[in-house]
Amino acid sequence: MTRSRLGDLIATGLIDGLDPRDRMLLERRARIKSTGDEPFPLDPRGWWYAVPGAMYEGLFEALGLHDRFPVTLDEGADVEDLPFRGDAVPTFVTPELDGWRLIFGNLADLVGLGWDEWMGAVERLSALCGEAQMFYEDPAGGADIWVVAQKGLIRRRYAAQSNPEWIGDPLPWEELGVDDADPNAGTARVAHACGRLSVDPGEIGATTRVRGHGWLALSRPGIGHENLNALVQL
Repeated sequence: MTRSRLGDLIATGLIDGLDPRDRMLLERRARIKSTGDEPFPLDPRGWWYAVPGAMYEGLFEALGLHDRFPVTLDEGADVEDLPFRGDAVPTFVTPELDGWRLIFGNLADLVGLGWDEWMGAVERLSALCGEAQMFYEDPAGGADIWVVAQKGLIRRRYAAQSNPEWIGDPLPWEELGVDDADPNAGTARVAHACGRLSVDPGEIGATTRVRGHGWLALSRPGIGHENLNALVQL
């Protein structure tokens, strides 16, 4: 498949009309390019999810993502800067990084900004992927949230803004204080917890194990990938 052929497919939104052979060629392209990718720190802009790499397929249904298109880590990293049509915003699913796939990009549009929407998303992800984690940081607003869910239920949650709140039993790696009045004192914030739970996006680098390619997916079906030519870097 030539550069112009791939560019035409993306520009005209015909990705969903590809036959099985062309789909295989696109995935082969992404796999080949991914083998040459040097892993580098990612910036999910304060909000991301993580699911186990071996069980990630369920995330597309859980989040209502459609029209996925294979991409490399480099091609998907700046997902929030990509052009899009209407309300069909793109979201990036990373290659497998140390056994986990991260999901980020335009999550306010995809998931919503309500507490119940946030918790519902991580519960659905865990129901379909076995386990899921959510991380949210807003230094300006003082918000710091991390959530661990398994099989559709939240197992542990830390949420801090003015006053920290916890649910669930502490996890084995948590280094808690000895204050009898506050058994959760000392619980880690997102900056530390993400690395203990799965992958710290800011610490991805040469020692990170990368497997497979990533995906760009859209929040509405049947839109295709028109105007996403920035992804074509053959």
